[in-house]
Amino acid sequence: MKLKFISAAIGSIFLVLSGTALAQTTLSAAVDHTIKTNPDIATDARHRRSIDEALIGAYSGYLPSADVGWGYGSEKAKNSNTGYRWSHYLHRKEKSLTVQWNIFQTFGTYFEVERNKARMQSAAYKTAGTSEQIALRVVEAYLDVLRMRETVRLTKQNLDNHQKTYDQIHMRAASGVGRRSDLDQAEARLALAKSNLVSSEANLRDVEIAYQRYTGTHPDDLFQPELPIDALMPTSLENAMEVARDNNPLLKQAKADVEAANAQYHAAKSPFGPRLDVEGGMTDYDNTGGVEGPSDDRYIMLRMRWNIFRGGADMARLGETKQLSYEAMEINKRTLMQLDQSTALSWNTLVSVRERLPNLKQHVDSALATRDAYTLQFSIGQRTLIDLLDTENEYYTSTVEYVNGQYLELFAGYRLMADMGRLLHSLGVQHLVDTDATQRVGWTNPWSRSDYAEPLKQIPVAQAEEATAEEAALVPESDAAEQGESCARQLNTRFSV
Repeated sequence: MKLKFISAAIGSIFLVLSGTALAQTTLSAAVDHTIKTNPDIATDARHRRSIDEALIGAYSGYLPSADVGWGYGSEKAKNSNTGYRWSHYLHRKEKSLTVQWNIFQTFGTYFEVERNKARMQSAAYKTAGTSEQIALRVVEAYLDVLRMRETVRLTKQNLDNHQKTYDQIHMRAASGVGRRSDLDQAEARLALAKSNLVSSEANLRDVEIAYQRYTGTHPDDLFQPELPIDALMPTSLENAMEVARDNNPLLKQAKADVEAANAQYHAAKSPFGPRLDVEGGMTDYDNTGGVEGPSDDRYIMLRMRWNIFRGGADMARLGETKQLSYEAMEINKRTLMQLDQSTALSWNTLVSVRERLPNLKQHVDSALATRDAYTLQFSIGQRTLIDLLDTENEYYTSTVEYVNGQYLELFAGYRLMADMGRLLHSLGVQHLVDTDATQRVGWTNPWSRSDYAEPLKQIPVAQAEEATAEEAALVPESDAAEQGESCARQLNTRFSV
């Protein structure tokens, strides 16, 4: 019985270890975690919800307002009721109910509602745009970590090869066969290889810090991603630009801002027209006007008010909103130009790196074959040490360049997805509900902050394809980490090159 228990325990340990070994964070999991926890995205989402409430406030202009009044104090009066003499002090009491319903305001309420609708759409698109931007930064950091880890591996391999060469030359020099100059040359190249490793490891730490800045977690065993599926990739530059102009959330935000500015301009015209209200009320007075006893009144009125002069404030406000409308149009124009430029650059990078990759691969294969041949020839004295070290260095450089080209192709593809507003979709990650520009997110209680949820503290860990469901249940999640500094970028920063 005891033996069975020990066997089961050992089996469980191996199962846990095997499941942990297979645990990998996918690119989609890293982006999904960031979308849900990044404070910059949460800030835009909260701003979007505040405008939802502002829209409800704008609709209130169509509804009546009611006021209840109450008062108590002392009064003395001098009028015809008192024979134009001061009366003695009376205890005055008031109770009132007043209802006012605006039925015409020169379309001021209508345009205020339209302005807030456009603002709501703009805020939703801004949240979506920020999500795409932050997701692209996560993709960049994720790929940089993988690229630098591979670079460190190649650099260590290069150091090992230089160490073997140095050991071989050192043995020759110690036995009196080799030359001192060869030993010095091998030692110099070995020192350079060690320096390259230190630099590569430092660069790896830098990109791991960048990854943690966006995701809030330290990168664990990252899963190697692939390019987005061909169905999402554009077929030409023209196709990419067309999709980007239709789907990019930042461009949609700029267009919504133009609509909001135009509605604000039309709303600023309403003070130049009349205002028509239906008013009704009832007031109960006690001991007023110098007369003891009740004095009540009831009324319902149709009131028209038309301001004919306000010191030029209305005209200035109209001019202000006109210029704000022009400003929004220019921002929209600039955003379109920057989007076209960014899309063209992403497409050009993707096309050019795809053309370079076969040549880079050929360079690696040729450098490897040359290095192996020179190694054999050096052992029989047909090649100098300089020839051997140069081929070793060329092989190392070519492999690093090829690795950089592969990851540049991946990033160019994902950047193109971001330009076209498809990055989260290509990763299978859902947008937050706050990015829906067609309707309000939902009602919130303004008297309570109970709807505020703390961000998730751990990143979900996805299993490799080989892992079973039972193994997945045994894989612990990665440790929590503090959120990094705010990574919000302005619109022109997103499209900068």
